[in-house]
Amino acid sequence: MRIATETGLFFMRKMRENLRQPMWVIANLMTPLLYILLFSPLLANIANPPLSMAGVLNSFVPGILTLLAFSSGMGAGWTMVWELQSGVTERLRVTPASRFAMLLGGVLADIVNFLVPSILVILISLACGFSVHLLGLVILLFLLCLLTAMVSACSSSLGLIFKQISSVAAVVTSLQLPLTLLSGVLLPISLGPLSLRVVAHFNPMYYTVEASRQLAAGTLASSQTLIAFVVIVPLLALALWWATRVYQKAVH
Repeated sequence: MRIATETGLFFMRKMRENLRQPMWVIANLMTPLLYILLFSPLLANIANPPLSMAGVLNSFVPGILTLLAFSSGMGAGWTMVWELQSGVTERLRVTPASRFAMLLGGVLADIVNFLVPSILVILISLACGFSVHLLGLVILLFLLCLLTAMVSACSSSLGLIFKQISSVAAVVTSLQLPLTLLSGVLLPISLGPLSLRVVAHFNPMYYTVEASRQLAAGTLASSQTLIAFVVIVPLLALALWWATRVYQKAVH
């Protein structure tokens, strides 16, 4: 009960900070919308015969939602560096609150930061012809929330370890592009050569993209969905364990 109360307090603190800076929500929303409006029309002719706009969106939107989940969690590192440099972390050292609650409050705030723009993206995509299975969508969003939580925990830890925005940016930049391209977010990995298809299986995002497409189409009991949960859940547990240890050392 104490952990839940403390987590709620840190969650509300993070949410108040986010509400003071609504531009982050708008910025989070603009990237996926630009992909849908400017990039997805280019995909119509990759198949023979050409795909309809609805067919393109049915394959493309689940990948974009995965990209949004990843980017929503990745920004936690910058926030953590700012808190270190502004003295927030120093003041938190005197509190008896659980370090796991501190971590989890921020992680839950990042999940909300993912859900709000993702729902807007889905509504706009539906207006453009995207069709989705309702229960599949619920499971899809739950899976992507787990991905956001995993990335947020890791990104927060990187911020506490490197303590400089330039260092965090270097790590994030070097990881974000290959992870995105090797996940099949923009184009299915099945279109690539065997070497890329093999390397993609070492990327957790690949499994979430494959499962997301199956879930959006209404295939709830696919092997891709099961594998995605089998991969993401243990990685999330490992990320939370590691991030908690980093918090305990940084805010001791």
